[in-house]
Amino acid sequence: MIYEIPRFLAAGDRALLIEFGDAIDPELNRRGRRLQFAIQEAKLPELVETVPTYRSLLVYYEPRQASPAELRAKLEVLAGDTEDERLPEPMVTEVPTVYGGEYGPDLEFVAEHNGLLRDEVIGLHAGKVYLIYMLGFIPGFAYLGGISPRIAAPRLATPRARIPAGSVGIAGNQTGIYPTESPGGWRLIGRTPIELFHPQKEPPALLRMGNYVRFVPIPAEEFRRMKEEVEQGTYRVKETPLVREGESGGI
Repeated sequence: MIYEIPRFLAAGDRALLIEFGDAIDPELNRRGRRLQFAIQEAKLPELVETVPTYRSLLVYYEPRQASPAELRAKLEVLAGDTEDERLPEPMVTEVPTVYGGEYGPDLEFVAEHNGLLRDEVIGLHAGKVYLIYMLGFIPGFAYLGGISPRIAAPRLATPRARIPAGSVGIAGNQTGIYPTESPGGWRLIGRTPIELFHPQKEPPALLRMGNYVRFVPIPAEEFRRMKEEVEQGTYRVKETPLVREGESGGI
């Protein structure tokens, strides 16, 4: 559902939550990003930070500089003027991925769960471009909505304690990439050799909200070669402008 008028909710004593709807939807996500850009351009003196999500925007503010009512009044004006707010042209990041085997131990489960062959799962997963709805969970983790319902799969009943960096997973109707080694409960179907998060780089996260991801299947030999290039600092991530073909949870 898309709310015709955004909902404003108090989030503690120094934040307001602005909700645009209650679904994973590209238009809701764009509304949140447009308002975020408008807030940043307005340079509100009481603003501390904005945190965008799938379908909402959390605004932290300094309560000694503005009351919740005063801030809400300003945000309502900005929210009403964002239809023409121009967002940066999106880019598509290619993510080379080796599927299955030791790199994707849950690929066979996803195939069996959906009555498909493993190659059909790979083809469906790599066969579209995914909108990066938000970053969260751990630094650099990109939530990608809009996978084919034919490869949707439930989370693990018990999360793994350690998942290798670069692991590509599926949880429900979402897919995502673990940027660093961490615990996690998503079904792992592959792994990428590229570096998704480095605290010393600017920006530290490779993927950015509002851009897109395309998974490109590669063999294990290519994964190892690319991994060496990443470690040596010679690998260059491929990014290209988005070619729009109509959107539905991505493209």
